[in-house]
Amino acid sequence: MAGKVRWGILATGWIAELFAKDLNMHGHTVAAVGSRSQASADRFAAQFGIPKAHPSYEALCADPEVDAIYVATPHPMHAENAKLALANGKHVLIEKAFTVNAREAQEIVDLAASKGLVVLEAMWTRFLPHMLRIREIVASGVLGEIRSVIADHTQDLPDDPAHRLNALELGGGALLDLGIYPISFTFDVLGAPKTIVATARFKATGADGNIATMFTYDSGAIALTLSSSDTAGRNIATIHGTDGRIEIDKVWYAPTSFRRYDSTGAVVETYTSSVTGRGMQYQAAELERLVAAGETAGAILPPSESVAIMACMDTIRAQIGLKYPSEA
Repeated sequence: MAGKVRWGILATGWIAELFAKDLNMHGHTVAAVGSRSQASADRFAAQFGIPKAHPSYEALCADPEVDAIYVATPHPMHAENAKLALANGKHVLIEKAFTVNAREAQEIVDLAASKGLVVLEAMWTRFLPHMLRIREIVASGVLGEIRSVIADHTQDLPDDPAHRLNALELGGGALLDLGIYPISFTFDVLGAPKTIVATARFKATGADGNIATMFTYDSGAIALTLSSSDTAGRNIATIHGTDGRIEIDKVWYAPTSFRRYDSTGAVVETYTSSVTGRGMQYQAAELERLVAAGETAGAILPPSESVAIMACMDTIRAQIGLKYPSEA
């Protein structure tokens, strides 16, 4: 399907650059870019060989030569930008976290459904080849009953209070930027949790700097996650079953390797990644596949699950006392 859907990129920041680079590298069609200024759009278009540069998001979404919009703005803008694209009849790929809360997520999903359009969360990890193989292993039952999932996403990121990652009004903090990865991973392996317990440490800006969660499930399984924006950690993940385990190497949420062990501790499978580029092309390919098939939801990350993940994160925020200014 590469190249069959004409992409428009909404916003011109770092993540948009990574997406455009991967799409160009793997034969997808990037037809237009939109920014809040013509200069920014022109710069981005020249950098990535994009034929059309729009001076506003409205102009991009109204472009009849664009089929799908990639929303790459900060979290509090996702809902507004996605609704604009959907209102103009465009399929939408929305950067993770999907929104800032479940209410916004449900509104987007409902609007897309009413128009028969695809809305997909850009949780690129879900679509990477090593994650597809891990999903196959878990589904096969060779690990036995899954007893626990442990994952961390810990980075030493800028401390500047003005940086987007530390600005509460831009949805900054460890939860939406980093915690979304291991939390989404636990949903992928175990589904929605029965109970949620969370704790956090906050920075002077009010943004969360560290956040830890413990989830329990009806099966008796437990999931533990740790995310931090000011301490660099191992960034690995493990799935433990009664008959074996999977250990995913650093950086577990990016193209990487893993090993499967049996109950005796012997390695029975080793996987090595062969992905070229960052790997963001796989999420674009999934949206294109859905469009070609006339479907609006896939099995890997249906819109309903993105809503459920945001509801889980709402519960986490309620426990740690985190509210974003856009919700006031």
